[in-house]
Amino acid sequence: MGVKLLGSRKQLVSPILAHPMSENASAPHDFIHEMIRADVAAGKHGGKVVTRFPPEPNGFLHIGHAKAICIDFGVAKDFGGRCHLRMDDTNPTTEDESYVQAIARDVRWLGFEWGTHMYYASDAFERYYELGQKLIRLGRAYVCDLSEEEFSKNYRGTITEPGKESPYRKRSVVENLDLFERMRKGEFKDGEKVLRARIDMSSPNMKMRDPPLVRIKHTRHYRAGNAWCIYPLYDFAHCLEDSFEGVTHSLCTLEFESARELYDWVIRATEVPHVPKQTEFARLNLTYTVMSKRLLKALVDGHFVRGWDDPRMPTLAGLRRRGVTPEAIREFCYRIGVSRNLSTVEMELLEHTVREDLDSRAPRAMAILRPLKVVIESIAEGAPPEMLPAPFWPAGTTPAPGVKAGMRELPLTRDIYIEREDFAETPPKGWRRLAPGCEVRLFYAYVITCTKVVKNEAGDIIELRAIHDPSTRGGVPTPGKRVDGTIQWVSATHGKKAEVRLYDRLFRAPLPGENGRDWLGDLNPHSLEIVEAVVEPALADAAPGDRYQFTRLGYFFADDDSKPGASVFNRTVMLKDSWAKVIAKEKDSGAPPSSPKAKAEGGSRPSKPPPRDGTVPELSSDAKALVASHGLSETEARVISQEPALKAIFKDTLRDCPAMLKPVASLLANDVLGELHARKLEALPFGAKETVELVALVSDGRISTKQRKEVLVAMIDGCVRSPLAIVTAGGMKQIADADALGPIVDQVLAASADAVARYRAGNANVMGALVGLVMKASKGQANPKLVCELLKQKLGGATPCP
Repeated sequence: MGVKLLGSRKQLVSPILAHPMSENASAPHDFIHEMIRADVAAGKHGGKVVTRFPPEPNGFLHIGHAKAICIDFGVAKDFGGRCHLRMDDTNPTTEDESYVQAIARDVRWLGFEWGTHMYYASDAFERYYELGQKLIRLGRAYVCDLSEEEFSKNYRGTITEPGKESPYRKRSVVENLDLFERMRKGEFKDGEKVLRARIDMSSPNMKMRDPPLVRIKHTRHYRAGNAWCIYPLYDFAHCLEDSFEGVTHSLCTLEFESARELYDWVIRATEVPHVPKQTEFARLNLTYTVMSKRLLKALVDGHFVRGWDDPRMPTLAGLRRRGVTPEAIREFCYRIGVSRNLSTVEMELLEHTVREDLDSRAPRAMAILRPLKVVIESIAEGAPPEMLPAPFWPAGTTPAPGVKAGMRELPLTRDIYIEREDFAETPPKGWRRLAPGCEVRLFYAYVITCTKVVKNEAGDIIELRAIHDPSTRGGVPTPGKRVDGTIQWVSATHGKKAEVRLYDRLFRAPLPGENGRDWLGDLNPHSLEIVEAVVEPALADAAPGDRYQFTRLGYFFADDDSKPGASVFNRTVMLKDSWAKVIAKEKDSGAPPSSPKAKAEGGSRPSKPPPRDGTVPELSSDAKALVASHGLSETEARVISQEPALKAIFKDTLRDCPAMLKPVASLLANDVLGELHARKLEALPFGAKETVELVALVSDGRISTKQRKEVLVAMIDGCVRSPLAIVTAGGMKQIADADALGPIVDQVLAASADAVARYRAGNANVMGALVGLVMKASKGQANPKLVCELLKQKLGGATPCP
């Protein structure tokens, strides 16, 4: 049975491999397709294409797996083949049936079906044992008494020195067979013996230096029970299962590249009849989250989130509960493409894709998250509600098939609620919402004017009084009268209460744990805010799974916790930020805030959005002056002119240290702005003197740009404001001495044999990873350029430094 892609006709096009939004798209020409196209043309495997998606059932699938799923199932579909779903379940200590069910559910939800081709590696335990015996008989494996720790420390060798043979390598076939059988019978303790491949202890690929194949684990297997106490390791079982299933193309991520030689050796050494081919592609890395199941499990076990399906998690279950559709995930996977180049995709691309997808799936409705009561005194007390027609969809938007269309009626009453942030008692220049004596348009209703502000004894605003213009029904002002602002509202007497969970990014740093930081320290303390909102009557009985766009607020999804009369909504994603056009334009021109470097160091968008029609706002006179007089980019000028805290530091720098003005402006518009927004600060605890000092530490080479971020955080969080004092106390001085860095580089190379082998085999992308490992080992103190030069000296080659 071939690959089946579930869902509507729109979904029938294979994701990644043909554009999911185009019904006539042809298979693309990425390197995987070209390879398979050539294999099919050459008649390999009889022209058949069989792939597999082989997760280990030790956690929930995340969006990184979605890319692999789309490639594995999509390639098979494009070539008329089939894709298997396999549980690589040979490690009894971490696997569970609940994970198996979750994996199958997520793959189906994503839109794929495997028919009768679901397999379990654990079903082949007997075959692995028999092939272990075969390797022994052929002199290609032996039972070793060395622990893995002892073997690694004293026998495996290093990347520059060959290993030594195990003292048990020359055991006879008879003795090895006897010991292997006794291993199976349970006569030995965990780790007491292991079956090793007999390959080459001088191989430049460390994985080929007599790797372990079968180990002892006296642990119950979730599927096989207590029938076994020896279990094959991944590198032994995985390739054999590919062969057993008739897989033609074993597609996996780049971390398995160094294992390909062992993959091929096991297939040849066991002499199995079917020979699959392993090919690697770059895995998906995403900013502002983690993609390791180990780390995700730590978040769950540590109760940092509410479970694997917490909407803040990058798991498919979490994304589903947040309201992301499988179509959006498939489209996202298509957009990032297939390549062998390691990279990190920005969260903004995923969010943008989700918005585009939900635009035709989410009917519009009104909700008030932080209510402020408005009494429209021109409507008589006790008057019946006026029912106003309102469309679910704006003009020009065609709802997706099966999504509710048409109109609903909104009850307008004397008492209504508006968003508290839509009122300003003392409005700033250009304010387009409600203020004393100012007019604003209510969606689908009337133009109202604020006539009075009511406060409590503490001076807090608790209520507004207003009048409406009866001639503006439908929100249309009278001829010759202009009203710029339009806001949402809900009847105070007919609106319904609802719990709204405002989810944000789980981490506040683009790369959690970068440069040896505590990754849990990068968690965003504001990733979830729960508010009691008031929603329009049409949302009172929203069923779990319903989607809406709350006018001017974002896309929301009715959670499974919803009950009749007690709706619960999860924020899927905020509305599109019109600054995207500004950022895209400035990225092309190399402006600092949008550059990858700036984003990695905590850059943030300007705080004040442009008009909601999507046009880019013209620079203010203050911003224009900054551009003209000091050579700032438009984005830097816009940010600094709009943020009082940044403007004050810039002004003082201009007065006291004008030579440092441009680097200070760049720091303010990126790192400092990011911290200002992330912490919702009104003011900064330091001034121009400390800012100039921080910039000077970087320009003088005392600290790296990565360390600059750490110092900035310490300046805000700690009681010491001087960057120099923080650097001195923390021992954060940048290491720019080759003699001091040499031992660190050697240590990393010795512990990274696989990466070294991949680099020497021609994979230049590994250089960036090695530089990162040295930076991590030096706790971010190493000079990255010097690190790269040292690596090139020790490894050879002329790879440009990343």
